[in-house]
Order: sequence, then C-alpha cells, then structure tokens
Amino acid sequence: MFPVEAFQRTIEKFVQIAAGIELPFHLTGGSISSAYGEPRLTQDIDIVVSPTVAKQRVDELIEQLLISDFWFTEAVVRKVIRENDLFKLLDKSECLKLDVYPRELIPGELGRSQSLELFDGIFLPVVSRIDAALSKLIWIDKGSQRSRRDFRGIFRNCDITQQDFIRTHALNMGLIELLNEVLLESDEIR
Repeated sequence: MFPVEAFQRTIEKFVQIAAGIELPFHLTGGSISSAYGEPRLTQDIDIVVSPTVAKQRVDELIEQLLISDFWFTEAVVRKVIRENDLFKLLDKSECLKLDVYPRELIPGELGRSQSLELFDGIFLPVVSRIDAALSKLIWIDKGSQRSRRDFRGIFRNCDITQQDFIRTHALNMGLIELLNEVLLESDEIR
C-alpha cells in the first residue's frame, strides 16, 4: 500500500505538467470511486485528458515528460494520443503508475468536472459523480468485476435526482438491465 503522500506527490507532478501546457484533465477511476462511494485499495491513478488539446500539444507534453520524474515511451504516448487510447506513466521516485486516457468515456465529461479536496487544502478536478457512475457501468459491461462494487457505492451516495439521471442514461446506452442486475448484488464477500 502506498502512503497518501506518495499519491499526492505523483498527482502534483502531473498537475504541474498539465498546467504548464494548459491541458484540461480530471482524475477518475478507483481513487475517485473511493471518494464518491466506498474506500478501497488502488495501485494507480486514472486521469482523463482532453483528446483535442493532447493532440494539439503532444510535442509540449513530451518535452515536459522528458524533464519529469515520469518514465514513459515517447512513441507509445504519440501513438496513443493519435488513437485516443491509453498510455501509462510511471513515477520513478514514488513507483506509482498513472493511466492517462486522452479520451472521454462519457462524452462531455471534462466539461462537467467537479473540484474536490483530495488532500488537505488541495482541490483538484475530478470526474462528476454521475459520470463516475456511468463510466463504472461501461467498465462493468466490458467485464470489470471490481467496478460492480464501485458502481453500487457511488450510486447509493447519489441523491434521487442523480440516480434518475443515471438510470435514464443507462437506458439510453442499453445498459439498464445491467444497472438493475448490479444493484441487486450483495456487497458481502462470499
């Protein structure tokens, strides 16, 4: 288990790079599921960045990464940004991994980011609660078992209006049956 301070230092390194090249981003994944639902262990940090800005500023991003503490493969970063896939950064001093997604799983999610105090006095952009729930539902549909409990925790902490919004979007995405199935599951370990 990594200490909270290690996560903070790694995130701050990425925030500095993103701010330096004006790359919009927000945090997502397990760490934010913990903030919105139930705390759980996570070994990495998931970040969504603007695909448009990443493409426009890929050279600047590479330059900043080259002088950072992050280990990466330049050719992979360039290819992934072109293809809107996923690239990984490893913080060499903290040994923490960042999964960087130059794409929005939920269209428009970066525009709906929330500011959340993740560390004492440090507010960072994070995926909205609704988009976090919907993205977990998409990951469940792709086979993620861990996302099932994450989804239930997030959904339970939504107000009724948010839950209705999630249900409506799940219906439009063809995932309403999956949503209902996951909500009926137990959180108890068998």
